[in-house]
Amino acid sequence: MKKVVIIFKILLVLFIGAVFINIYIQYSTKKYIFSDVEEAPKTYTGLVLGSMVFDNGTPSGVVRQRLDKTAELYKAGKIKRILVSGDHGQKNYDEVNSMKNYLLKKGIPIEDIFLDHAGFDTYSSMVRAKEIFEIDDVIVITQKFHLPRSVYIARKKGMNAYGVVSNPGGMYDTKYNRGRDKISRVKAFFDVMFNRKPKYLGEKIPIKGSNKKTLD
Repeated sequence: MKKVVIIFKILLVLFIGAVFINIYIQYSTKKYIFSDVEEAPKTYTGLVLGSMVFDNGTPSGVVRQRLDKTAELYKAGKIKRILVSGDHGQKNYDEVNSMKNYLLKKGIPIEDIFLDHAGFDTYSSMVRAKEIFEIDDVIVITQKFHLPRSVYIARKKGMNAYGVVSNPGGMYDTKYNRGRDKISRVKAFFDVMFNRKPKYLGEKIPIKGSNKKTLD
């Protein structure tokens, strides 16, 4: 019986801790997140976080939302350079070139698009944005449920970061996605606390320089 009580107390503490972390991340980033492009501040870089692409190289609906909003920000003069960050760990799966090609079709000049081929998760994307691409100020573009975690990590890693909601109508803002991100926020909190290193870093490619080394 004592073991059951101890286990219950441990689970209760973990649950309360997770709730506190979620509240802290959500409310500490709230003032940096915008739904309207016109209200968003100007930054040098827009950072688009990757997600699933189809076998034919077409971005999924989640990614297309992010890219459409990114193109809107660029054309409104809110950002000057775009960093697309995603998973290109295998030859037959390439999120970043899929995103690049989509942006080119939206009229974004190739010289203003940088590719981060090793953005395997949100945390890695943010660390690499700072350490490899030397980004100081940034607008992160992703869905509403994903932004508090993204902006939290970016700011903790030393960037003056803001977020713009890519789905103001609420599409993809499902219970499943919100629930999964609440768990991911707890992980992000400890990733930041223990300064987890991404799988890959590498040579610096300043966002204010040439993008040629990022293209393939």
